Amino acid sequence: MLNIFVPQPQGLARIDAGQSLQIPLDAIWIDLLEPTIEEEKAVEGALDIDVPTREEMKEIEASNRLYEDNGALYMTATVAAKLDTDQPISMAVTFILARGKLVTNRYLDTKPFQQFIGYAQKHPAACQSSVAILAGLMEAFTERIADVLERVGADLDGVSASIFARNGSGTPSSRNLRLMIERIGFNGDLNSRARESLVSLGRLLMFVQQTGNVDISDDQRKRFRTISRDVTSLSDHASFLGSKVSFLLEATLGLISVEQNNIIKIFSVAAVIFLPPTLIASIYGMNFHLLPDLPGKYANFWFSLFLMVASMGVTYALFKRKGWL
Repeated sequence: MLNIFVPQPQGLARIDAGQSLQIPLDAIWIDLLEPTIEEEKAVEGALDIDVPTREEMKEIEASNRLYEDNGALYMTATVAAKLDTDQPISMAVTFILARGKLVTNRYLDTKPFQQFIGYAQKHPAACQSSVAILAGLMEAFTERIADVLERVGADLDGVSASIFARNGSGTPSSRNLRLMIERIGFNGDLNSRARESLVSLGRLLMFVQQTGNVDISDDQRKRFRTISRDVTSLSDHASFLGSKVSFLLEATLGLISVEQNNIIKIFSVAAVIFLPPTLIASIYGMNFHLLPDLPGKYANFWFSLFLMVASMGVTYALFKRKGWL
């Protein structure tokens, strides 16, 4: 899909390229969303650029992601997508500044693009130049990641409160520790994808500020520096959340070990408690008419049963007194 945007007094306006795929001269932003070969060739011919293919966008080397060619800036960033679903992903988005226009090449319609388009259509200041649109998109991605990190932090706080509850209601027997591990793992995955996006966006912002082939005003450079500081702060926060994920995961695994040890302890105590009755039962089960050293009236079923119960009670009381139960 080829989306063409032109600046209007009321804000950014989307126009149809038509079947001829002609790029208007006043177009300021050309957005390629899952483009066809014909659409890519139309943009390349109009701006004299080489739009990277989907395979080229997956390259992780800095030289293949951030470079200048024929007066155009090529910048590819890895951004997190589908962050509101159970299966978040990371995808590559290419930004090209050439001939006073911004070209974006992507293969998924993400929320930051949708939000920025809706905002720019009502605010003319957001679409004064291609550099302003690029800055607006960077801000949209940064705000989106900030929202995700905020959500991850709140969810991890809830997990922490459940794990370390001190009011007696959060005992290991009342918690589904397996679900907690899945919850921590999901938040860890979200956080890692957000952190990956922040690192990629930080490199892109640094490249834009250092380039000399694009006319960037002092105000726009200040704007990019502000976004870079926000990205750095969010990266530090993502690192903190990553440490918290590791801590909570280790704590949960520790609780599982404690719960398993308690179960083993119960079985061990039960075996010890039933050991004296077993001994008594084995003695009374001997094939004698009368047990030696016992009067005949004590060699009967009820007395043996009394001895078994009494031995269990004494063993239980001893364990209680020692604090083993």
